[in-house]
Parts: sequence; structure tokens; C-alpha cells
Amino acid sequence: MQVDVDRRTEFEALVKAYEKAGGDVSKFLDRRIASIIISGDKVVGLNNVPGVELVPHTIEHGVHAKMIIKKGTKLSFPIHVCTGYLQRDGYQKVIFDIVVEEDAEAHFVAHCVFPWTEQFTHDALMNVVIKRNAKMSYSDEHYHSEAGTVKLITVSRVVVGEDGLYVNRFALTKTRVGKMRLDFSVHLRDRAVADVSARVRASGNDEVDIHEKIDLVGAESRGMLSTTVVALDKAKARVVNEAYGRGEYSKGHVKCEEITKGSDVQVSTVPILKVFNDKAELTHEASIGRVNAKQLETLMSKGLSEDEATELIIKGLLG
Repeated sequence: MQVDVDRRTEFEALVKAYEKAGGDVSKFLDRRIASIIISGDKVVGLNNVPGVELVPHTIEHGVHAKMIIKKGTKLSFPIHVCTGYLQRDGYQKVIFDIVVEEDAEAHFVAHCVFPWTEQFTHDALMNVVIKRNAKMSYSDEHYHSEAGTVKLITVSRVVVGEDGLYVNRFALTKTRVGKMRLDFSVHLRDRAVADVSARVRASGNDEVDIHEKIDLVGAESRGMLSTTVVALDKAKARVVNEAYGRGEYSKGHVKCEEITKGSDVQVSTVPILKVFNDKAELTHEASIGRVNAKQLETLMSKGLSEDEATELIIKGLLG
């Protein structure tokens, strides 16, 4: 890990916040692991390994990083990404352009850490190209301040080439959300596969807007969208899942589950499925409602209070 001497204090502060949120700091200090640490509009830590090119540069209010995984590269360790903001107010723009070349495999573990923000916007754009027979997974977990005033905008545009694989896991379950807009769009070519899931816990007056889309353009392409939202207190949540079946024998499935607790909660789910090829197949399942009454009764019969039983069920749903 290369750390600019002038930015070491900021690096150490961000690492401490990341560790307090549950992250494994040792991954950023291991020279065998490719990693990048961004604080505000500065790169405060960077480590490249053979087969990986992480090339960041500063833009207004943020960082634009190009990430290339070279042809045939299969990494022994995930690439670790930490994006943070240590001030109370401000705006951060992050752009990631990721290319996974032919026959390569890359797994990313990403954390966004905003521990003390009060009036703050995090605006992220991720452009991903996965080439023929390449594989990529991206696990993205967020830790926000408990003030509930973070505004989060996350946009991902993904193209998966022939026989490629893309897996995305988004989670914001341990802290307040604030206001969030999550926008995923995946384009699948012949025999490409995508598995995209989001898990969010909203409370207080949090607002959640999730829009996910899979476009099954290629023959025998397959895609899965899975969204779980728990809305508590006065939270609002809207989920739109889209699937388009264009390629012959393409298959797509959309699943959305929203759990509510609170008299002022507002939630909705909108599945949009369109088939343009009579050999394509799309399915969906959606549910909105309170915590399962039978599960609640079973746990309460074992001595838990209603609140304790509810919390245990919610933790199980959110993993």
C-alpha cells in the first residue's frame, strides 16, 4: 500500500472509521492485495498487483478511477475498495470505470464509510465491461452516520460479454439510510449471466428509491434481480424491477420483498417484464407486508418480546 506522507493523517482516520464499522483493515496493508482508499477528493492509499491496473485521478469534488483486470488474470485475493468522507458537510463524486478482460476473474469488496456527515451527498457512477468468458463480483456495503441526512446516489451501467458472469451485492442494513437512489442496469449478451441483489433497512424518515433492470439481449442469457427492503417508523421505499427478454431461450427472474413495521410507512413495488422473443421466459414474485405472524408467534413462545422477535426476523431477512 502506497500512502502519501502528506495524507497519512487522513488515511489513518479513515482506516479507523472503516475498522469501527466492521471492516478488515489488514486487507489494505497486505501487499498481495490490490486496493484503493479514497477520502473526499483524494486517493490516500493505493496498491497495484500483477494483472491489475488501478489508475485514479482527481476530479472536481472527487475521484475518477480506471480499473483494468488484464486478460487471463485470476486473482488469489479480492480487490479492496474503501470510499469515505470525514467532514460533516459536502459533496463527493466517484466514478469507477472497470474493465475485466477476456478469461479474467475479479472479485471486489467495497465499503463506503461516512461516519460523521450531517449534510452530505455521495454521487457514484460505475461503468463495467466484462468481456468474453470473464467473471466479476462486486460486494458493496455502506456505513452512514446516524444523523440520517446522507443523500446517496449510486448508478451502475454494466455490459456482460459472451459467457461472462456478473454478481453484485449491495447492502445498507447497519446504519441509517438518509435518502438513497440506487440505479442498476445490466446488458447481457449470449450465454451471459447476472445476479444482482440489494438489501436495505430504512428507518426514521429515510427514503429509498431502487431501480434495477436486466436486458437479456443474448441467446441463452440469464438474469436474476433480488431486492429486500425493511421499512420502519416513517420510512418510504419504492422499488422498480425491470426485465426484458430479447434473446432466444433467455431467462430472467425478478424477486422483491418489502417488510413494514410502523403506521406511517409507505412502500411500493413495481415489476416490469417484457418479452420480445417467444422463446424467452420471464418470471417474478413480489410481496409487501408485516413480519410473518407465524414466525413472530413461534419466537415469542420461546420467551422473546414482540420487538425482540421482530428484530431477529428482520436480521434473518437482511442476512
